[in-house]
Amino acid sequence: MSISEIVPGKTKIGWIGTGVMGSSMCGHLIDKGFEATIYTRSKDKAQGLIDKGATWVDSPKAVAEASDVIFAIVGFPQDVREVFLGANGALAGSKSGNVLVDMTTSEPSLAVEIAETAKAQGVASIDAPVSGGDVGAKEARLSIMIGGDKDIVDALNPAWEAMGKTIVHQGPAGAGQHTKMVNQTLISSMMIGVCEALLYGHIAGLDLETVMKSVSTGAAGSWSLSNLGPRIMANNFDPGFFVEHFIKDMGIALAESRRMGLSMPGLALAEQLYQSVKAKGWGRNGTHALMLTLAEMSGVDWTKR
Repeated sequence: MSISEIVPGKTKIGWIGTGVMGSSMCGHLIDKGFEATIYTRSKDKAQGLIDKGATWVDSPKAVAEASDVIFAIVGFPQDVREVFLGANGALAGSKSGNVLVDMTTSEPSLAVEIAETAKAQGVASIDAPVSGGDVGAKEARLSIMIGGDKDIVDALNPAWEAMGKTIVHQGPAGAGQHTKMVNQTLISSMMIGVCEALLYGHIAGLDLETVMKSVSTGAAGSWSLSNLGPRIMANNFDPGFFVEHFIKDMGIALAESRRMGLSMPGLALAEQLYQSVKAKGWGRNGTHALMLTLAEMSGVDWTKR
């Protein structure tokens, strides 16, 4: 299956989900000249996009009926299933030649299921999860990991380029989601290291801002350290990416690892630590709120240091 390259001012896009990242991502497409029809469970969360000229409708099905390419970034696999395959989902409102694009981090097997179900109706489906958090979404420099038919992926280049900087086609349906599981596995242990290192520095009596000057640009440097380290030091645990969503991602990765017969002890440990973060009421904070639990384990109230 192939489609014509999407063109601002001509191709009509749909967008489902306007949360921490989705609102910025859709906003960039509107800024590039795409006409957008949007749906989110709470209409007030879409007001900023409505102010930019988007049209709000009351279901994913209605989004698809008004659109050529339908994007979604929602919370959990069950949400993905509902907005794409439900009775009022995007596929129910799609016509032959439409393209569905799931940018949620979700289950690889579900991505394959959506692609196969859509294909039977003459509709293409792409899985394209992203990494970069709220900052990457706002600054249009996300890493986009894409699974699906290469011709469709290439035709969507104007959309990818409006939202991201690192755009890589990983393979067939589900490959984007598998790549995101690699990404989340890397981040899970990395966040433990960032938090433990800053906690060590604090207890050792060091000035953490001075420490950062030495360690952030050397071999220990990372996106998490440079972008989330300053937030941790400032006691700013607002979400760039929710703890509860990260737990979901790690759960998917662990389930996939078990299916493949892999032992992933580091990932399992990180998942358990994040379960503790959620249990203490910080599930809607950012992933760097792991510091609050790790500090508490050592008898330190990080926010009152």
